[in-house]
Amino acid sequence: MPLSEALGCRLAGSLTALVAVPGVDVSAMDGYAVAGRGPWRVVAQVLAGGEPYRKALEPGEAIEIATGAPVPVGAEAVMPWERASAVAGGSAAPGSGVAWVDGVAEAGRHIRRRGEDIAEGAAVLGADAVVTPVALGLAAALGHDTLLVRPWPRVAVLVTGDEVVDEGLPAPGRVRDAIGPFLPGLVEWAGGRVTDRTRLPDGPDALRAALGGPWPEHGRASREGAHWPERGRASQEGRRLPERGYASREGGRAAGADVVVVCGASSKGPADHLRAVLHDLGADVLIDGVAVRPGHPQLLARLPDGRLLVGLPGNPFAALAAALTLLAPILRELTGTPAVKETSALAGTVRAHARDTRLVPVRRSERGAAPVGHDRPGSLWGAALADALAVVPPGWGGERVELIELPLGG
Repeated sequence: MPLSEALGCRLAGSLTALVAVPGVDVSAMDGYAVAGRGPWRVVAQVLAGGEPYRKALEPGEAIEIATGAPVPVGAEAVMPWERASAVAGGSAAPGSGVAWVDGVAEAGRHIRRRGEDIAEGAAVLGADAVVTPVALGLAAALGHDTLLVRPWPRVAVLVTGDEVVDEGLPAPGRVRDAIGPFLPGLVEWAGGRVTDRTRLPDGPDALRAALGGPWPEHGRASREGAHWPERGRASQEGRRLPERGYASREGGRAAGADVVVVCGASSKGPADHLRAVLHDLGADVLIDGVAVRPGHPQLLARLPDGRLLVGLPGNPFAALAAALTLLAPILRELTGTPAVKETSALAGTVRAHARDTRLVPVRRSERGAAPVGHDRPGSLWGAALADALAVVPPGWGGERVELIELPLGG
């Protein structure tokens, strides 16, 4: 990636120096580069970025030099101008135009030798290092225009459901989409980018087409009824994402993504068509339900073209639980980002389930992780109050439990 797009990614290999730092012997001070003993006859002036002195300094010669300017062959030291004096009197400060200078010059002082800071070819950062703003500056200083990184996984979000609306107060029988708004932040927190979001009506045809399958002839009506937004590009802090691989309607709305997230349609009700569509497309279903509450009807599949598909339940808290335990680990694996490992005692009463693991919203405290309540599958209230989810195994008897980190701010 170009340096301008690599911030926050992890290196896919070592960052090595394409050039030495400094690239040549340079002056570390404003003053005079001298050879032999003084007094010295000033034979030239060299500024940083200016023409270097092409000759070798002879004993008794000096050049007026600026910090960062190349030191000529034969120079034994740089004498700071504060320690220099004009032989004929007056100031010996750089730019004064004196012909002779004298003073005390310590052998080898104030010259930075080529490669003294970083040798050419040296490995300065290892693979998996995060590309920070400082790392970008270092890479530029070492001659790099691009970096080999693990790119942000591109995530396409398909929101299904005739009952789901995107704005305003929902009419009776309708609900606001609460999953689509939290997914971009969660995806970014886990290392990815939402690059496309599409609303789909219920039914297999629109879902099949969005995943890249064909539209049947009898499906024209439902296709026209689907909401196909224009291909806008998500932005990150004002930066436009690169235009890469975005599919047309005919090619599938999610064709340019690395991971596809389907919100809803992952259960086994009459309006849940994801499994049938995946079967039609020849996908390999890797996970079909997890013994967890909330979030049981989650799904992971690999599409024939290699893309991963994550199916999230339609209930908001259930979808959040599945996203944290299935989608987020996938994105971290793709970017090489280790997950946070944490355990805690529970400071409060928790009812364990007889067969399934429970995910309970909690807040950390000195006494342990305290349940905050409001944890029904259809409500995000408890999760919004919490800073972690406690993993309570079936038949839990009071031992310490794992905590699953929530994105910053709950």
